[in-house]
Amino acid sequence: MSFQQGLSGLNASSKNLDVIGNNIANSSTYGAKSSRAEFGDVYASALNGAGLNQIGIGTTLQAVAQQFTQGNISTTENPMDLAINGGGFFQLTDGANPPFYSRNGQFKVDSSGFIVNNEGLKLMGYPASGTGVIQPGTAQPLQLPTGVIAPAVTTKIDVELNLDSRVKVTAPEAGTATGIDLRDSTTYNNATSMTVYDAKGQDVALTFYFQKAAPADDGSDTWYVYATANGAPFDTDSDGNAISLDDNGNPTTPYTTLTFPPNGGKPTLPTGAINMDVPAGVSARGNTTLPIPGISFNISSATENGSSFAVTKLDPDGYAPGQLVGIQVDSKGIVQARYSNGESKPAGQVELANFRNPQGLQALGGNVWTRTAASGQPTVGVPGDGTMGALQSGALEESNVDITAELVAMVTAQRAYQANAQTIKTQDQVLQTIVNLR
Repeated sequence: MSFQQGLSGLNASSKNLDVIGNNIANSSTYGAKSSRAEFGDVYASALNGAGLNQIGIGTTLQAVAQQFTQGNISTTENPMDLAINGGGFFQLTDGANPPFYSRNGQFKVDSSGFIVNNEGLKLMGYPASGTGVIQPGTAQPLQLPTGVIAPAVTTKIDVELNLDSRVKVTAPEAGTATGIDLRDSTTYNNATSMTVYDAKGQDVALTFYFQKAAPADDGSDTWYVYATANGAPFDTDSDGNAISLDDNGNPTTPYTTLTFPPNGGKPTLPTGAINMDVPAGVSARGNTTLPIPGISFNISSATENGSSFAVTKLDPDGYAPGQLVGIQVDSKGIVQARYSNGESKPAGQVELANFRNPQGLQALGGNVWTRTAASGQPTVGVPGDGTMGALQSGALEESNVDITAELVAMVTAQRAYQANAQTIKTQDQVLQTIVNLR
C-alpha cells in the first residue's frame, strides 16, 4: 500500500494555501500581482512502455505563476505617485546591480534630488539639458534640479490691444506730439503696464501711455505711444533718437507712433516689430535695475475700432530666478519641474521596460522583479509608445488580487487538504486490517 498520493496531495494543498495566503496578504500592496499555484500529476515510468493499468502516484507543484493583469487605478493627492495604465514596468537601480522592475509607483525625492521608491532604488529615465531639452539615450537615474533656476533677460514683447476710435483727442495740437503729464490722466487716453526682467532677473515695470491725435486730412488716425520704465521716461525712442523731457521730467516726444487707416483695423505703421532699449532705473524697492537693450517690441497687432480700450495680450519673455516648488508628470512620462517664478521646464522623462514573457521575471520582494533567461531581455521605450502603457500622475495601480475569488479558493484548498488527509487515514485503516489477519 502507498501513502504517496495522500502525502503529495497534502503537500500540494498546503502550498496552494500558502499562495492564496500570500495573495490575500498583498491585496493592499500597490503594484502587487496575484500568483496562482499550478500543479501536475505524477506517474511512475513503466518498464516496458505505457501500461494500461497505470495508477498515478500523486501530484507535484509545477509552478507558481504570477498573473500580470492590470490592477485598478486609484487617484491620490501626491503628484509623485505614478500609475502605469497598460504594459510596462518602471526601471529602478541601486547603482550596482542590473536594473530592477516594478509596477509600484510610490516615489519620493531624496536629499540629492533623485526620484526613489521606499527601498531607496532610483527611478530611471532620460535626463534633460539645462534648457529643458530631453536627451534620449541610455537610461540613467532621474535627478531633479535642486538649485535655483537662472534668470532670463527679456528679449521680446508681443502686445495685442484695441484703441477706442470714439474717444476724444488728447494731443494738444493736431498732428503734433507735445508730450504728456504722467501725473495727469487727462493728457492721455489709456495706459497699460507689464513686467520685464533685466540680466539679473530684476523686475522692471514698463508702462505705456496712448495719446490720440486729431485725424489727418486723409482720415487716418494717429496715436502717440509714450513709455516709462520704473516710472521714469525712456531715454530714446524706437528709432534711437533722444526723448526730450520738460522741466517736470515729463516726456515731450513719444517713444513711437501708431498710424491707423481711415477704416480702422490694424496699423499701417509700424508693420512689424520695432527696437526697444529699456533704460536703467530704480525700482519701487529701491534697487538699481540694469538697462535692457535690443528688445523686439511688436505692437503691430493693435487695432483701432469703435469699442472700448482692451488689452488682449501682453506677452514679454524673460523671468526672475526661481526655486523648485514641485513637479508634474504627464502621460508621456515627461517630468515637468515647476519653479517659484511661475516657470516650468522638463527635468527628464521616465523610460519603461516590457518583456515578451513577464511571467518569467523573478520576484525579489519589495515590489520589484529582476529579469531571467525565461523572461528574455527587456524592450524599452517612453510611456504611450508601442506596447508601453501611459503614465498617470497622482495615481497608483492597486493589487490585482480578487479577494472574493481567493476566499473561495481557500475553502476549496481546505477541503482538498481534508480529503487528502482522509485518504491517508483510510490507507492506515486498511493496513491495520491486514496486519490483524491471523
